[in-house]
Amino acid sequence: MATEIMKGRLKVKISDSRAELGELAAKEIAGYIMELQGRKDEINIIFASAPSQNEFLANLLKYDIDWGKVNAFHMDEYIGIDSEAPQAFGKFLKDRVFSKVKCKSVHYMDSMAADPQAECERYAALLKQMPVDMVFLGIGENGHLAFNDPHVAFFDDPLAVKIVDLSPECRAQQINDGCFETLDQVPTHAITITIPELLHIDKLYAIVPTKAKANAIKGTCDGSISPLCPASILRTHKDVTLYVDVDSASLVDM
Repeated sequence: MATEIMKGRLKVKISDSRAELGELAAKEIAGYIMELQGRKDEINIIFASAPSQNEFLANLLKYDIDWGKVNAFHMDEYIGIDSEAPQAFGKFLKDRVFSKVKCKSVHYMDSMAADPQAECERYAALLKQMPVDMVFLGIGENGHLAFNDPHVAFFDDPLAVKIVDLSPECRAQQINDGCFETLDQVPTHAITITIPELLHIDKLYAIVPTKAKANAIKGTCDGSISPLCPASILRTHKDVTLYVDVDSASLVDM
C-alpha cells in the first residue's frame, strides 16, 4: 500500500519498492487511459525513455488498453545517434512498447536529421496538430524534465521543442544508468520538448525510483520552485502524480 502526501498541488505516492511502484503506476495510469478511451476516439501520449521507466512500461502492457486508439510521442532524443543504437530513446521505446503493441501512430524524433532545428519545428507542429492528453515523465538526477537541464530550463520558454546542450551531470547520469561506458560516448546535444509545452498538458505522471534520484526528489518536493531544479515546477501543475519508492523519497520532508 503506497503512502500518499501532497506537495503544493503535487500528489506524491510512495511505494515500498521499485517493483511495487511500477505496478501501482501502471494500474492507475492504465485505468485513466481506458476511462479516457471511453470518451475519445483517440488519445495522444508522450513517453519518457529511461531505465527508470522499465517496470512501469512492462506492467502497462498487461492491461486491456486499446493501443489502436493511441498516438505516441517521445519527449527527447540525442542528436547524431544512430536510430537503431540501444541508447537512442526512440529505440528504447520501440523495444519496450511499440514493437509489442500496435499503436494508431508512433512519431519518432529523427536523431539523424540533417537539420536538427527543422526537426524541432516539425515535431512542434505535430504536437500542435495532435494535442497531447497525458505525459509519462522521468526526473533526472539534476532535477531535469525531459532534457531541460537547469542551465537551459526556462519556465517561460517560447519554444515547444528545442535543441539543448547537455550538462556534465546529465551526461554522467547516462553512464550511471548503464547506457554508456564512458563520458566521451555520450552525445553532447539533444532535441527536447520544453517545460511550458509539458506543463500545458492536462495530465502528468512522473515515475521516479531509486536512491540515485533522492536529491532530485527532495528538490522537486521541498526546494524552491526554480530552474535550478526544473522538476520543482511540477508543484504548480493542476494534475500531476509523482510515483516514487522509499529510496527516491528518502530525503523528502514528511
